[in-house]
Amino acid sequence: MITTVTPNPSLDRTLHVTKLRLGGVNRTSAESVEPSGKGVNVALALATAGVPVTAVLPAGGPSGVELLAMLDEAGLDSLTVGIAGSVRSNVTLVEADGRTTKVNEPGPTLSRREVELLVDSSLRPGTEGDWVAWCGSLPGGFDHTTFAAALAAARSAGRRVAVDASGRALEVALSGGPDGLPHLVKPNADELAELTGARLRTLGDVVRAARVLVTRGVQTVLVSLGGDGAVLVDEAVCLHGAAPVERVVNTVGAGDAFLAGYLAVEQNPHERLASALRFGAVAVQQDGTLLPHGPLAERNEIACTVGEVEEGRALSAPAGRSGGRG
Repeated sequence: MITTVTPNPSLDRTLHVTKLRLGGVNRTSAESVEPSGKGVNVALALATAGVPVTAVLPAGGPSGVELLAMLDEAGLDSLTVGIAGSVRSNVTLVEADGRTTKVNEPGPTLSRREVELLVDSSLRPGTEGDWVAWCGSLPGGFDHTTFAAALAAARSAGRRVAVDASGRALEVALSGGPDGLPHLVKPNADELAELTGARLRTLGDVVRAARVLVTRGVQTVLVSLGGDGAVLVDEAVCLHGAAPVERVVNTVGAGDAFLAGYLAVEQNPHERLASALRFGAVAVQQDGTLLPHGPLAERNEIACTVGEVEEGRALSAPAGRSGGRG
């Protein structure tokens, strides 16, 4: 059993346009509304692949009602904490070439009691040795001290802890002692550069930055690099992999599917990274964030390479200090 925790879920409206014209009139060619939030996306991908999973999330207001109805329709097992505020709504604009622009609301402010219930609920599904994945942003009322305590509580309960967050939330996750650190973190290049203060220009730079986190006590650092594939670093191995696709349709949620792919298998690091890459490759070829059963069932047919890191290989877009995308 895998548990995902989404402190700040959302309803995501995706609008497709030929080319976004800032300050002008844009007409959509297609649109969709989906349940979202990083942990929700991870859980939906796992459920579609037939992996036992429970999504833990707060829900309130009209958007919350609609969100829960969509999760029920998708057949996702969920554990909901009712809140007085309303779930946020986000807008994603996808251009014909795959370029994506997101406009995200901040979300509701949770009361202290609502936060406590969410943390308690995160440990109700599953048992010792199972994964608990905390994913996404923290809403108002959810201070970082509470987040650190939630991760420590999961470890104390014998759970394996994964964190997919950014900014201050990720920093807090990595600031705990040995008993509070996540077992796995999944930064992208920008997030890894921000955490370590490094500039990432090559795969070797990514490896060295990831090793900084391993030396702090994180068991596995899984770095998503978009079109450059991904890097996995732990105490024993260092791997790079890629699963190229012919056409990228929508990158929103691809990182969440990538994490789902890693959590979906209980095999060696090579197989885990390959699974992550294949889930991500399926995701970027879909219009929305919900992954259809067909492509996921056929994911093992996607060409994927995993092997040693070519440390001198340049990234398509540097991240971190002195400009770049970081």
